This record gives sequence, structure tokens and C-alpha cells, in this order.
Amino acid sequence: MWQHLGMRELFQNNRRWAKQIKNTDPLFFENSARRHQPEFLWIGCADSRVPANEIVGLGPGELFVHRNLANLVIESDPNCMSVIQYAIDVLKVKHVIVCGHYGCAGVAAAINGGPDELIDNWLVHIKDLYDRNHPMLADYVDEEQRVDRLCEINVTAQVSNVCHSKIVQAAWQRGQDLKVHGWIYNMTDGLLKDLNITVDTPGGVPEL
Repeated sequence: MWQHLGMRELFQNNRRWAKQIKNTDPLFFENSARRHQPEFLWIGCADSRVPANEIVGLGPGELFVHRNLANLVIESDPNCMSVIQYAIDVLKVKHVIVCGHYGCAGVAAAINGGPDELIDNWLVHIKDLYDRNHPMLADYVDEEQRVDRLCEINVTAQVSNVCHSKIVQAAWQRGQDLKVHGWIYNMTDGLLKDLNITVDTPGGVPEL
């Protein structure tokens, strides 16, 4: 059941959560503050219904996370690129997961037009994907199916962008153990789908 929470309730929730963690593992926070070695970088959508840690059953410190509207990886975005660089060069993650979700409002807005100019500018990369794949997408009479297929195409494109980044290319050139994966999440049943995209060499980057 959805609840309307005030600021006080959020702090109360935090205290309950911290207490539960301490009851399970009294040294959790002390150890967590000293050690940060996640094996996974998650690049996902900012949609609040797609909580990265909960989806894969990982706790604090086990998943390094970057989220933005429509899970885009754009080389000119210093926020995303700095997260990728820190994850790979400093934390030495072994897996980068690009995870989209079906019914993504950002992807739908790229097809139908966003609510304002700023969002439209951000989504121009998905609009380009839509234009390039329009003949195939036009075969989907149902709008929801068309959006969902573009969500999958977008994940593939962002995996490709991750793989082509100078950061990942340099990691592979020095022999670092690193795999890039493409997944998608279904909010209607809570399940992840592997799009069978896993890249661990420069030659394995998916074609668009």
C-alpha cells in the first residue's frame, strides 16, 4: 500500500533500518566504513520503481550504482564517465551491468516527445536510435510493445557505449578482468531478463 510519508517518517525508517542491520551484524557499519570493494557496477534508470540493490538481493557496499533518466551512457556526460572510471580504475569491479526496464517513460518520451526542452535534449540519443530502427519498430502495432522493444535496443546501445569508452578499452588493453552485460527489468513481475549481451573483449562489442 502506498503511503504519504513526511520527513520525520523517513528519519524514523532510517533508525529502524540501522537497528535491524546492527541486530543482524553488530559490526556491519564499522566494517562497511573501512572497506568498499563491490564487484558490480550497475548503470540503470532513475525510475524509483527499479531499486538496484533490492532487485538483485545485494546489501550496502555490494553494488556500485549510477542511475539517470533512461539509463544512458554518453561519453560527454562527466557524471556517468567519472562513475565508470572510478568503478573500473579504483574499485576494480569485475562486472558492469547496464539495466533498462520495460515501460520506461524516458524511452516513451523519446518517441512521443518529452515534457520540456531539457529532457528532450537528454533523450535525443534515444530518438536517434528510434529513427535508425524505425522500419523494424513500425511493425509493432501496439504502442506498448514498440516502447518495450526500443527499451531493449537502448540497453544494447548503452552496452556498446560502455564498451567503446576509453576507460573500458584501456582496462581490456591492460588485461583487466572486466565483463559488460545487458539486462532489462520487468516491473510487472519483478524479474530480470538477460538480453544475452556479455562483452569481455574489444572484439565482442555488439553491432547496432
